[in-house]
Amino acid sequence: MQAIEADSLVVRVGGRNGRNAVNGLSLRLGRGVHGLLGPNGAGKTTLIRTLATVRSPTSGTLSLLGTPADGKLRTVRRRLGYLPQHFGYYKRFKVREFVEYLAWLKEMPPARIPGAVRTALERVGLTERAEDRMKSLSGGMVRRAGIAQAIVNDPEVLLLDEPTVGLDPAQRLRFRELVAELGQQACVLISTHLVEDVAAACTDVVLVSEGSLVFQGTPADLTAAGSASHVGDTPIERGYSALISANPAGGAW
Repeated sequence: MQAIEADSLVVRVGGRNGRNAVNGLSLRLGRGVHGLLGPNGAGKTTLIRTLATVRSPTSGTLSLLGTPADGKLRTVRRRLGYLPQHFGYYKRFKVREFVEYLAWLKEMPPARIPGAVRTALERVGLTERAEDRMKSLSGGMVRRAGIAQAIVNDPEVLLLDEPTVGLDPAQRLRFRELVAELGQQACVLISTHLVEDVAAACTDVVLVSEGSLVFQGTPADLTAAGSASHVGDTPIERGYSALISANPAGGAW
């Protein structure tokens, strides 16, 4: 059983006159760290939100940890971790209280929450800021608090939408180490615009364009798709550019 299994998945946004943000996508993801790449408007955030059970599929099938997306989602949600691209919080919450609150929403056993919160804050380097108010944090620290709430329940599927926004270079390196650790036990999917983060942190790359799967393979496979004639500062960026330019409408590679 794969942690994430999608077949001909369609997710329509915008109501009656909307569009298919995810358009017939089929995907299998298991344990490890997977990078989700694609240009703006490719459907990455909609796909992540659907995998997080925030949105419902329009058609096709989706299974999370062996449970259909139209099944017992409350049980599945306890086993997920999700960092949205933008998330809200009570500004007067202390950092510890913010992570505790999300742990409570995930229906973690009360006796387990204090220890799990301490561990999550330690893993993102916020132990010394645990009693600070959320409103006092820098943008990068808020992002790290968001990562802490996503991992507090030791999720089996971890979904991260632009997790490194606002992180400085040293923090991004620590983040890569953290997701490598998490990927040994969980299915981690990272949506990002930073191709270099994928090259450094991920063992598998998923590339989407206009809601369809363009490519799935290793960072080395992605690098091999490019040449010196393609746009990009690094070999993997040139591979990315080659595949996107060859599949502007998300055709098969």
